[in-house]
Amino acid sequence: MHEVHGDAVTSTAQSIRDRVRKAIKGQKQKTVTVLSCLLAVEDELGWIPAEAVEEVAEFTEATINDVWGVVSFYTNFQTQPLGKHRMEVCWGPTCHLVGAQKVADQVLKSLGLPSEGTTADGAITLRYNTCLGACSNAPVVSVDHHLMGRMTPSHAADAAERLKRGESIGGGHAS
Repeated sequence: MHEVHGDAVTSTAQSIRDRVRKAIKGQKQKTVTVLSCLLAVEDELGWIPAEAVEEVAEFTEATINDVWGVVSFYTNFQTQPLGKHRMEVCWGPTCHLVGAQKVADQVLKSLGLPSEGTTADGAITLRYNTCLGACSNAPVVSVDHHLMGRMTPSHAADAAERLKRGESIGGGHAS
């Protein structure tokens, strides 16, 4: 992931630690937990790097294993940097029954990905979501938090192609 070596990597890691410390110390609620710290970090960075796990463990007086346990339990926490745009294909039972697999297959093909992940240029991250909460519009895809319902494989591929071209997708064609 890091192509730069030496002081630049150290500087980046220190910068991440500084941002993590600021995020976890800046929480306004009375009760600060491992979970609230991880949410604060994800709000700040968009993902949970290893440095954040160490900082959260130290701040909450938990073990690193305890913090990793929370990170790995909640599948919505990201442990890798995400792309500029995020696509999520709902993988809930309703979406699955009405064609989410074909939608996902077409999006993977359009993005050139073998499975969930981020495109080589870092532009788009594709994830499966256990439920996007819009079952009446299944199958559902989320593009940068905009739900798009009653997706067909071709509509989903079109959305992926538009993102690849740098076009924004605001609200999609949700029904």
